[in-house]
Amino acid sequence: MTKTERLEQIKADIIAQNICPNLAKTAKQLVFGHGNPNANIVFIGEAPGKKEDATGEPFVGAAGVFLNTMLASIQLSRTDTYITNIVKYRPPDNRDPSKEEKEAFMPFLFEQMDVIEPTIIITLGRHSTACFIPDMQISEIHGQPMEVNVTASGITRHWTILPLYHPAAALYNGGLRSTLLNDFQNILPFITKKQNL
Repeated sequence: MTKTERLEQIKADIIAQNICPNLAKTAKQLVFGHGNPNANIVFIGEAPGKKEDATGEPFVGAAGVFLNTMLASIQLSRTDTYITNIVKYRPPDNRDPSKEEKEAFMPFLFEQMDVIEPTIIITLGRHSTACFIPDMQISEIHGQPMEVNVTASGITRHWTILPLYHPAAALYNGGLRSTLLNDFQNILPFITKKQNL
Protein backbone atom coordinates (compact mmCIF):
# COMPACT_ATOMS: atom_id res chain seq x y z
CA MET A 1 0.00 0.00 0.00
CA THR A 2 1.13 3.54 -0.72
CA LYS A 3 1.17 6.14 2.05
CA THR A 4 -1.93 7.76 0.55
CA GLU A 5 -3.76 4.41 0.60
CA ARG A 6 -2.69 3.76 4.19
CA LEU A 7 -3.99 7.18 5.24
CA GLU A 8 -7.29 6.51 3.46
CA GLN A 9 -7.56 3.24 5.39
CA ILE A 10 -7.14 5.07 8.73
CA LYS A 11 -9.85 7.51 7.66
CA ALA A 12 -12.15 4.60 6.76
CA ASP A 13 -11.41 2.96 10.12
CA ILE A 14 -12.56 6.08 12.02
CA ILE A 15 -15.88 6.00 10.17
CA ALA A 16 -16.28 2.21 10.44
CA GLN A 17 -15.57 2.25 14.19
CA ASN A 18 -18.02 5.14 14.70
CA ILE A 19 -15.56 7.24 16.71
CA CYS A 20 -17.27 10.01 18.71
CA PRO A 21 -20.78 9.42 17.29
CA ASN A 22 -22.05 12.50 19.15
CA LEU A 23 -19.66 14.68 17.11
CA ALA A 24 -20.23 12.79 13.87
CA LYS A 25 -23.97 13.39 14.22
CA THR A 26 -23.64 17.19 14.38
CA ALA A 27 -20.74 17.61 11.93
CA LYS A 28 -21.14 17.80 8.16
CA GLN A 29 -18.18 15.50 7.52
CA LEU A 30 -14.95 14.01 8.82
CA VAL A 31 -11.98 16.38 8.42
CA PHE A 32 -9.12 13.89 8.35
CA GLY A 33 -6.08 15.79 7.13
CA HIS A 34 -4.62 17.31 4.00
CA GLY A 35 -1.25 17.69 2.34
CA ASN A 36 1.83 15.75 1.38
CA PRO A 37 1.94 12.21 2.83
CA ASN A 38 5.75 12.33 2.50
CA ALA A 39 6.06 15.65 4.35
CA ASN A 40 8.90 16.39 6.78
CA ILE A 41 6.61 18.75 8.67
CA VAL A 42 3.19 17.97 10.17
CA PHE A 43 0.97 20.62 11.75
CA ILE A 44 -1.60 19.44 14.29
CA GLY A 45 -4.43 21.66 15.50
CA GLU A 46 -7.20 20.81 17.92
CA ALA A 47 -10.43 20.35 15.90
CA PRO A 48 -12.10 21.61 12.71
CA GLY A 49 -14.10 24.85 12.74
CA LYS A 50 -17.14 25.82 10.69
CA LYS A 51 -15.30 26.42 7.41
CA GLU A 52 -13.25 23.25 7.79
CA ASP A 53 -16.44 21.28 8.46
CA ALA A 54 -17.95 22.71 5.26
CA THR A 55 -14.93 22.04 3.02
CA GLY A 56 -13.50 18.88 4.60
CA GLU A 57 -10.04 20.45 4.74
CA PRO A 58 -8.22 21.62 7.90
CA PHE A 59 -7.14 25.23 8.45
CA VAL A 60 -9.01 26.92 5.61
CA GLY A 61 -10.59 29.74 7.64
CA ALA A 62 -8.96 32.94 8.87
CA ALA A 63 -6.45 30.96 11.01
CA GLY A 64 -5.53 28.97 7.90
CA VAL A 65 -4.88 32.16 5.93
CA PHE A 66 -2.42 33.26 8.62
CA LEU A 67 -0.86 29.78 8.61
CA ASN A 68 -0.27 30.18 4.86
CA THR A 69 1.40 33.57 5.53
CA MET A 70 3.69 31.98 8.12
CA LEU A 71 4.57 29.14 5.75
CA ALA A 72 5.43 31.68 3.04
CA SER A 73 7.72 33.46 5.55
CA ILE A 74 9.98 30.38 5.52
CA GLN A 75 9.53 29.69 1.78
CA LEU A 76 7.11 26.82 2.21
CA SER A 77 3.57 26.19 1.05
CA ARG A 78 0.82 23.88 2.28
CA THR A 79 1.78 21.29 -0.34
CA ASP A 80 5.17 20.88 1.39
CA THR A 81 3.49 19.92 4.66
CA TYR A 82 0.70 17.79 6.10
CA ILE A 83 -2.00 19.45 8.21
CA THR A 84 -4.46 17.72 10.52
CA ASN A 85 -6.23 18.04 13.86
CA ILE A 86 -6.44 15.80 16.91
CA VAL A 87 -10.25 15.64 16.79
CA LYS A 88 -11.51 14.98 13.26
CA TYR A 89 -15.11 16.26 13.60
CA ARG A 90 -16.19 19.81 14.39
CA PRO A 91 -17.47 20.13 17.97
CA PRO A 92 -20.87 21.87 18.12
CA ASP A 93 -20.65 25.69 18.25
CA ASN A 94 -16.86 25.45 18.02
CA ARG A 95 -16.61 24.44 21.67
CA ASP A 96 -13.32 23.01 22.91
CA PRO A 97 -13.00 19.28 22.33
CA SER A 98 -13.38 17.25 25.52
CA LYS A 99 -10.66 15.09 27.05
CA GLU A 100 -12.63 11.97 26.05
CA GLU A 101 -12.99 13.16 22.45
CA LYS A 102 -9.26 13.84 22.16
CA GLU A 103 -8.43 10.45 23.69
CA ALA A 104 -10.78 8.68 21.26
CA PHE A 105 -8.96 10.15 18.25
CA MET A 106 -5.35 9.93 19.49
CA PRO A 107 -4.69 6.34 18.29
CA PHE A 108 -5.71 7.37 14.76
CA LEU A 109 -3.54 10.48 14.91
CA PHE A 110 -0.58 8.34 15.98
CA GLU A 111 -1.26 6.03 13.05
CA GLN A 112 -1.23 9.04 10.72
CA MET A 113 2.18 10.03 12.11
CA ASP A 114 3.46 6.45 11.73
CA VAL A 115 2.57 6.58 8.04
CA ILE A 116 3.95 10.07 7.32
CA GLU A 117 7.08 9.78 9.53
CA PRO A 118 7.68 13.53 9.88
CA THR A 119 10.98 15.04 10.99
CA ILE A 120 9.08 17.48 13.20
CA ILE A 121 5.51 17.74 14.51
CA ILE A 122 4.25 21.26 15.12
CA THR A 123 1.44 21.44 17.64
CA LEU A 124 -0.83 24.45 17.19
CA GLY A 125 -2.42 25.63 20.42
CA ARG A 126 -2.69 24.33 23.97
CA HIS A 127 -5.05 21.40 23.26
CA SER A 128 -2.79 19.89 20.64
CA THR A 129 0.37 20.59 22.64
CA ALA A 130 -1.03 19.02 25.83
CA CYS A 131 -1.62 15.73 24.02
CA PHE A 132 2.12 15.40 23.42
CA ILE A 133 3.61 17.46 26.25
CA PRO A 134 1.19 17.27 29.21
CA ASP A 135 1.48 19.48 32.29
CA MET A 136 3.25 22.32 30.46
CA GLN A 137 1.96 25.81 29.75
CA ILE A 138 2.23 26.79 26.10
CA SER A 139 3.26 30.30 27.20
CA GLU A 140 6.40 28.75 28.73
CA ILE A 141 7.40 26.33 25.97
CA HIS A 142 6.23 27.88 22.67
CA GLY A 143 8.85 28.00 19.94
CA GLN A 144 11.15 25.48 21.67
CA PRO A 145 11.66 22.15 19.86
CA MET A 146 11.47 19.23 22.28
CA GLU A 147 12.26 15.54 22.03
CA VAL A 148 9.39 13.53 23.46
CA ASN A 149 8.50 9.87 23.93
CA VAL A 150 4.81 9.09 23.67
CA THR A 151 3.52 5.61 24.52
CA ALA A 152 0.14 4.41 23.31
CA SER A 153 -1.23 0.89 22.81
CA GLY A 154 2.09 -0.51 23.99
CA ILE A 155 4.08 1.33 21.31
CA THR A 156 6.51 4.10 22.25
CA ARG A 157 7.16 6.70 19.59
CA HIS A 158 9.97 9.25 19.68
CA TRP A 159 9.11 12.58 18.09
CA THR A 160 10.47 16.11 17.86
CA ILE A 161 7.65 18.46 18.84
CA LEU A 162 7.60 22.22 18.27
CA PRO A 163 4.74 23.77 20.27
CA LEU A 164 3.31 26.99 18.85
CA TYR A 165 0.40 29.23 19.73
CA HIS A 166 -2.67 28.54 17.61
CA PRO A 167 -2.82 30.87 14.57
CA ALA A 168 -6.36 31.83 15.63
CA ALA A 169 -4.91 33.34 18.83
CA ALA A 170 -3.05 35.90 16.72
CA LEU A 171 -6.34 37.00 15.19
CA TYR A 172 -7.59 38.03 18.64
CA ASN A 173 -4.26 39.15 20.10
CA GLY A 174 -2.17 41.11 17.60
CA GLY A 175 0.92 40.83 19.81
CA LEU A 176 1.02 37.08 19.23
CA ARG A 177 1.37 37.58 15.47
CA SER A 178 5.04 38.55 15.71
CA THR A 179 5.64 35.84 18.35
CA LEU A 180 4.26 33.20 15.98
CA LEU A 181 6.25 34.51 13.01
CA ASN A 182 9.42 34.46 15.13
CA ASP A 183 8.70 30.96 16.46
CA PHE A 184 8.10 29.77 12.91
CA GLN A 185 11.76 30.44 12.11
CA ASN A 186 12.64 27.52 14.38
CA ILE A 187 11.22 25.17 11.74
CA LEU A 188 14.01 26.04 9.28
CA PRO A 189 16.76 23.75 10.69
CA PHE A 190 14.43 20.77 10.41
CA ILE A 191 13.70 21.41 6.74
CA THR A 192 17.44 21.51 6.00
CA LYS A 193 18.11 18.50 8.22
CA LYS A 194 15.83 16.21 6.22
CA GLN A 195 17.00 17.50 2.81
CA ASN A 196 20.64 16.89 3.73
CA LEU A 197 20.09 13.25 4.71
